[in-house]
Amino acid sequence: MDNREHMGKNKDGVIFPIAPNLSEMGGSYLEFIEKIKTEIQKQRVSVVMNANVGMICLYWNIGRDILAKQEEEGWGAKVIDRMAKDLKEAFPDMSGFSPRNIKYMRKFAQCWSDYEIVQRVVAQIPWRTNISLMDKLKTEEERIWYAGKTIENGWSKAILELQIQNRLMERTGKTVNNFSAALL
Repeated sequence: MDNREHMGKNKDGVIFPIAPNLSEMGGSYLEFIEKIKTEIQKQRVSVVMNANVGMICLYWNIGRDILAKQEEEGWGAKVIDRMAKDLKEAFPDMSGFSPRNIKYMRKFAQCWSDYEIVQRVVAQIPWRTNISLMDKLKTEEERIWYAGKTIENGWSKAILELQIQNRLMERTGKTVNNFSAALL
């Protein structure tokens, strides 16, 4: 019997190897595997963040295009309902194309006229958090301030909404910062 058969289980002529116990591995292996696990975790987060940035930018572009068409051709809300149906049919495996969400895309483009701010700031936070910024704040200055604090502090949507409700920006006296200038 060779070593491979001894280490594995035999099922219908196929050998499945059994991993040795960690105690049998040297200390350098433990350091090595921790490094690999850290890199995997870092890349997983990076993939999610990049996907979020792409989605947020896509939503902004769709919203901008809707605004342009509505201004150009006087389209109303029925066009958004039709768009939602057509996009759902074209991309049945994707979510996010409900009439309500498409209206938010349009509002998103209205709220953020500068694509640079979208890319550098608001694309760094989840879509639902952006919806909260749009729904709960009236000015771009407030939205930028709270978006910056969300990124800086890693706030969830619930924490952001609590900070808005508790008027954090007003309580801090609209502390002067260079966040907007740093974006340019």
